Amino acid sequence: MILAVEDLIVAYGKKRIVHDINFSVKRGEILIIAGESGSGKSTILKAIGGLLGKDGAIVDGQIFFDGKEITNLPDGERRKISGDSIGYIFQNAGASFCPIRTIGEQILESVRAHRDWSKKEFIARAEEIMQKINLAPEILDEYPFRLSGGMAQRAGILAAMILEPKLLLADEPTSALDIVTQAGVVKVLLNLRERLKVSIILVTHDLRVARRMADKILIMKRGAAVEFGTRDEIFDAPQEVYTRELLKAGYF
Repeated sequence: MILAVEDLIVAYGKKRIVHDINFSVKRGEILIIAGESGSGKSTILKAIGGLLGKDGAIVDGQIFFDGKEITNLPDGERRKISGDSIGYIFQNAGASFCPIRTIGEQILESVRAHRDWSKKEFIARAEEIMQKINLAPEILDEYPFRLSGGMAQRAGILAAMILEPKLLLADEPTSALDIVTQAGVVKVLLNLRERLKVSIILVTHDLRVARRMADKILIMKRGAAVEFGTRDEIFDAPQEVYTRELLKAGYF
């Protein structure tokens, strides 16, 4: 088991955003978190990734990563895990990069927070991954605003995967992309899972993405878990009315 979430609660003041969430993810497994907008999907990802501490959120419950409790780690300990053992792909990867520095400069800086790599070693490793995700080596010398949406997302995948984390958190990584580019990103993530046995938790509204990628699916509504099961259980024999409604509407 790479991740176990137990009785997770996220609140802002007295208002709960996420209520008593429980699930686990095995090594090499893909979990899709689905539900309507505002259901708490991205908040769960941010809680796992340690991204809620600076915006006033209160996180309760327990999150175990690779056997270690990480729910409220001090910043120094969290930085050792984030980027190294846990990677994060943002919904708009291009916006997560600084606009006035090259892609390569920014990724190298994050790498050196965890590894003592020379620039030559970094480029060699980056080009190995870029070849697999159809990203030209020249992208390392480009600025984020010069990249298309698909290129920016793949640059985000490069940044998240270059240290070969055990767990990848992906927040709607295909939502702003055209259908062809969406298919390419899904293929990249599946290939990474196959090659590196990385576990993936992915938030999406897209039924096609969920059907193609999921091993398990967690359905959320208003901060609570409605249903949790395998892909076939959710798509072929959903137990909850809300899940059936989402599927009937073609919407997660």
